[in-house]
Amino acid sequence: MSEILDRQRTLDLALRVGEMLLSNGAGAADVTATMSSVAHHLGLRSTLVDVTFTTVTISHQTAIDEPALSMTRHVNQRETDFADLTAVDHVVALLLADEIDREEAASRIAQISSSGHPRPRWAITIGWGVSGAGVALLLGGDWIVLLIAAIAGSAVEILQRKIARLRLPFFYSQAAGGLLGTLIAVAVAAVDVPVNPSIVVTAGIIMLLAGLGFIGAFQDALTGFYITANARILEVVIATVGIIVGVSAGLSIGSWMGVDVRIDPGATGLSDLPAIITGAAITAAGFAFTAYSPARAIAPIATIGAGASAVYAVLLQHEVGRAAAAGVAATLIGLVSYAAARWARVPPLVIIVAGIVPLLPGLSIYKSLALLAQDDYAGLLAMITAVGVAIALSSGAILGEYIAQPLRREARRLEQRLAGPRLVGPFRARSKRR
Repeated sequence: MSEILDRQRTLDLALRVGEMLLSNGAGAADVTATMSSVAHHLGLRSTLVDVTFTTVTISHQTAIDEPALSMTRHVNQRETDFADLTAVDHVVALLLADEIDREEAASRIAQISSSGHPRPRWAITIGWGVSGAGVALLLGGDWIVLLIAAIAGSAVEILQRKIARLRLPFFYSQAAGGLLGTLIAVAVAAVDVPVNPSIVVTAGIIMLLAGLGFIGAFQDALTGFYITANARILEVVIATVGIIVGVSAGLSIGSWMGVDVRIDPGATGLSDLPAIITGAAITAAGFAFTAYSPARAIAPIATIGAGASAVYAVLLQHEVGRAAAAGVAATLIGLVSYAAARWARVPPLVIIVAGIVPLLPGLSIYKSLALLAQDDYAGLLAMITAVGVAIALSSGAILGEYIAQPLRREARRLEQRLAGPRLVGPFRARSKRR
């Protein structure tokens, strides 16, 4: 009986670690590897880990003539909290280094899961506003546009928080956010403020796209977890469609009121290089702050986001396609995030997700909607470009991690189904000798 109880406690710890990682955006490959490493280190060899979009299962069988012990947990709530993600990653690292035992690790995991966010809500609201202003600066807005974009970003965050409390599906939250951001631009155009309202709309789209899980979806697809990848991609598509519905409704309301916010979408382009670097740094740092990233990681994130956006802008100026330029910039993010994550003591996923925010295809989506609203079917090409940019960002970032992280033989033996880099979790397995 004591042996069974010991196995149950080990499996429960691995399961709770996997639940925390999956609910905070880690890929299925990383969740599987981390859970297997925890169980392997604590003496349970050849555990079977199964990760889907909503459930995590782990089982172990001591002998062929013994029944298997299996445990399952459901992941019902998903929220981007890089503080929790980092804390769990540190607990796993301490456990594998034998600096803490299983009971201490279980206690720390329970404390992490039951504690609140490290920053107050008003600070997150301000962070959204700062991120919106950063996007506006990135797109060439003046100080009036920056102020309006900051107000719009904060207002969208407050609205989405209110809707989340009503427990409505995320689709409606995204649609409401897109509608509110567009209506603010309509109001600006109605009072004849000398600004480009399309920058406000584009900034709102980028903020709503941030943190949707592009990286996790494509990591799952590239590492063979196709069921989880399909579910993640479907979630991203539904959330993006919600943005499109909200923005389209706002443009229609503006047209009905006689307010034209569909000015030439080609006029909304990237600004000069210093403004691009500054705006990208503010945008990436602002998102990292709102995602509860540790303070020590915000400066590296801002630097990496600014550098990647500068590379992207230079490639565009040399007539490189948007998708190709985005792929190169994202690959650069993946390359440097491995070393930056080790320096900042955070998982690489924290650096990558925040670093690609300034490169998200909000401009292409706005162009598509503006052109389609004018019955110009060139908007379909702009929408295809947006999809291509999103795919290039995700696959490029993961390619950078493939290059930066050499695969370890020990990890390869442990993770038979895995062929890819670690974005969260241990880089090698350490087994405890008994």
